Amino acid sequence: MATTPDPVMSPYRDVEPGDVAELVRTTPPSGKKRSIALLAAVATFGSLLFGYDTGVIAGALPYMYLPRVAGGLQLTSVEEGLVGGILALGAAFGAIIGGRLSDRYGRRHNILMLAVIFIVGTLGCTLAPNVLVLYPFRFILGWAVGGASSTVPIYLAETAPKRIRGPLIAVDQFMIVTGQLLAYTMNAALSSANGGPRVQVAADPTGQFATGQWYAWDAVSTIPHLVVSAGNGQTWRYMLVLATIPAIALWVGMRMMPESSRWYAAKGRYVESIGALKRVRDERRDDVATEIGQMVEVHRLEAQQEKWTLTQAWRIRWTRRIIIIGCFLGFFDQLTGINTAMYYLPKILHAAGFSSANSITLNVVTGVASCIGSAVGFVLVGRLMRRHVGMYQETGVTLSLFALALVFGLGIGPHMNPDGTIANTVPAVLPWVVVGLVSIFVFIKQSGTVNWILVSEIFPSRIRGVAQGLAVGALWIMNAVVTFAFPVMIARLGAAWTYAVFGAINVVALVFYIVVVPETKTSSLEEIEETLQARFS
Repeated sequence: MATTPDPVMSPYRDVEPGDVAELVRTTPPSGKKRSIALLAAVATFGSLLFGYDTGVIAGALPYMYLPRVAGGLQLTSVEEGLVGGILALGAAFGAIIGGRLSDRYGRRHNILMLAVIFIVGTLGCTLAPNVLVLYPFRFILGWAVGGASSTVPIYLAETAPKRIRGPLIAVDQFMIVTGQLLAYTMNAALSSANGGPRVQVAADPTGQFATGQWYAWDAVSTIPHLVVSAGNGQTWRYMLVLATIPAIALWVGMRMMPESSRWYAAKGRYVESIGALKRVRDERRDDVATEIGQMVEVHRLEAQQEKWTLTQAWRIRWTRRIIIIGCFLGFFDQLTGINTAMYYLPKILHAAGFSSANSITLNVVTGVASCIGSAVGFVLVGRLMRRHVGMYQETGVTLSLFALALVFGLGIGPHMNPDGTIANTVPAVLPWVVVGLVSIFVFIKQSGTVNWILVSEIFPSRIRGVAQGLAVGALWIMNAVVTFAFPVMIARLGAAWTYAVFGAINVVALVFYIVVVPETKTSSLEEIEETLQARFS
């Protein structure tokens, strides 16, 4: 005899607000309990990969510059910009596509797919025989980086209890900078073991260097018509391939984690939503029924309206304004110039007078400053209002950039040779002042980063995935512009004017935080949506 399915266990059951408490009481967890700390640790392996894959290139580029016969890729300055910029373009694509995929198939499933793309992109870059093969795999790797940067913060924001949502999303930023520090440390270790970029001289028309001997590439790279027979340029491949280890850990770990309960609720799958939420909630501290009730109410109101696409959301006054704010949060995050330090710090320190080998090693100093700054930021976002943290960041970053401009312009500039090298007359303290200022700049930027938190919170649930993908895509497009433009700006304008330009832009960003950015700290995601609709309608 046919039976009617149990309405309580139907994943697509219509739920009235009065039914929520009973449904929560009778629905068991959908699997083994997972602590929020474990979930965050596993999911943010994607952010660690984001950090490693963007940070490792700083140490790899000096080896890529070596001639092909020496194991390098014989990069030009334009190719250097493309190696960094193509990853950022891939990340913009990955963020936009990743937002749509995570809305359609779920946050967890998207992260699992991204782990596989991380592995494919990393192996492709590692094995690339030349720069033309490297480009498409850098784009693929960027796809994974961008997808992770848009999906992981949403997964954390939708899974975290309101009381720890800000600090939990700050863990995402901490793991990004931890990945960068890991990359810098491995770069320094491998570079030190290999003695820095070195080549074996086969013939020197000037007679300055003995045939058959090994020399630092810095010492011989300016010799015209120099012939080399070997080198340690393959070192960059070992730097890149290490990223496969956390990628595998991400794939294995995410298979044990639940899907976002809010994603289930947005699809009307309330039983699965309750089951997933119970896996990551301490029912002695968290009111699951109230939390589910808010999701049900938001979904009920949304169901009474036409389903939104991004185009339709753009036509509505309040959602259009939020989308614009989200995109500008992404733009200004990159226009701090932080990624000039991430990608090109060895180049910056070389311009300040350090050797390539020492520049790679000193990258670790700024990596440590970045991690400490992110840890401080973890505390700040838990105690201060989001806007106040953002204003602190922009004030400190602006002052740091103008200070760098002054040191390069008035301190190091007068000691520059016509070929761009530093004369021996430069005061020995000035290169170390640059290291200190860059470290302060990085510390302030990372301790004040609330962009990722705000972008994870401000969008309405109907378009959260795709809108966050658009905002993070805007971030990565600006990343690509800055990454490609920075070497050209350094060559054409010099370091002083380059940092002055970035400083001026950040004055505008400070005004943006003061005047435009909304506050989200004390509200649930559903309450934020109601508040912003009332403010911007």
